[in-house]
Amino acid sequence: MSIGFVAWAMSSFRGHNFAFCEKTITSLKRNVMMPLLDSLGSLGFTCLERVSKNYVNITLANVTNRFYIFGGKDESSAALIQGMTLTGVLLDEVALMPRSFVEQALARCSVSGSRLWFNCNPDHPAHWFYREWIQKADEKNALYLHFTMRDNPSLSDRVRRRYERIYSGAFYERFVLGKWACTSGQIYTMFSEEKHVVPPEEIPPCEQWFVFCDYSTTNPMSMGLWGYADGVWYRIREYYYNYKISGERLTDEEYYQALEDLVGEYPIETVVVDPFAISFITCIQRHQQFIVQPADNDVMSGI
Repeated sequence: MSIGFVAWAMSSFRGHNFAFCEKTITSLKRNVMMPLLDSLGSLGFTCLERVSKNYVNITLANVTNRFYIFGGKDESSAALIQGMTLTGVLLDEVALMPRSFVEQALARCSVSGSRLWFNCNPDHPAHWFYREWIQKADEKNALYLHFTMRDNPSLSDRVRRRYERIYSGAFYERFVLGKWACTSGQIYTMFSEEKHVVPPEEIPPCEQWFVFCDYSTTNPMSMGLWGYADGVWYRIREYYYNYKISGERLTDEEYYQALEDLVGEYPIETVVVDPFAISFITCIQRHQQFIVQPADNDVMSGI
C-alpha cells in the first residue's frame, strides 16, 4: 500500500507535500518507512531522509515530492499536523489513532485531486472509523478492500493454520477473518437469543411491574420496564441514551420525561434507581407520580 501511495503521488504531482501517519513515529519508521525506502531504492527512486525534521524527499525522473511522517498517539497530536497543506495522506493502522488527529490530517488535504489512504486491523464494530468510513464507503466515494489472513502472502500455510488454531471467538473473527467483532461487553456468557429472548405475544400477563434505572451523566443512561409473571422477569421496554454518541447531555427533567414515556399506562409499583443518583431521585419524588427506592448496589446481590 505504501508503494502504491508513493507511485500515485509521484505520477500525479510534482513539488507537493504528502504525509505518512501512524500511532507513533517509532512504529511508523519500523513498520512502514524502513521497508518502503528499501523497496523504493531497488525500484530506482532516490530517497533523501531528514531524520531531525521527520520528512523524506523522494525523487524519480526529475520529479520530487516531500513526504512528512507524523505520530498520532493522543488528542494533543492533532496540533502537530494542523496548518499544513497536503496533497495526500496515508494513515497506517488508522483505528489506533484518535479521531481528532485523523480528521485534522484529512482536513489538511485541500489540494485539488488529493486522496486519502487508510489501512487497519479490525476493531470493535462500534469504532468510529468503522461507522464513519467502512459502513459509509459508498457515500464517501471510498474503495473498501476486505482482506483475511489467507490474503497475507508472507505467511506459509503451516504458519497460517497455527494462527487459526490459536485464535478463537472474536479474536478469530478479527485476526483471521478480518471482521469487526466485539471482544468484550457480554457480562453473562451463557446468554442466548434463542433461549432468553421471548416474542411479545408469548409473554404471559404480568403480576407486578417495576422500572430499574442505571443512572449516569457521563456513561450511558439505561432504564428498563420489567414485568414479573410465573417466576420469570421480562424486560418489556427499555430506554437507552448515550450522550457521547448524540453529543448532547440531558437534564434530570428530560430523563424524567423519558421515564414517563417508558412507563406509559403500565401500573408500576416502584422505580428503582442507583442510590448515588440523588438529583434524579429527588426529581422523581418532586413529581409525586412514582414511588422511588434506592437500589442495593451490592455486586453479588445484583448478579
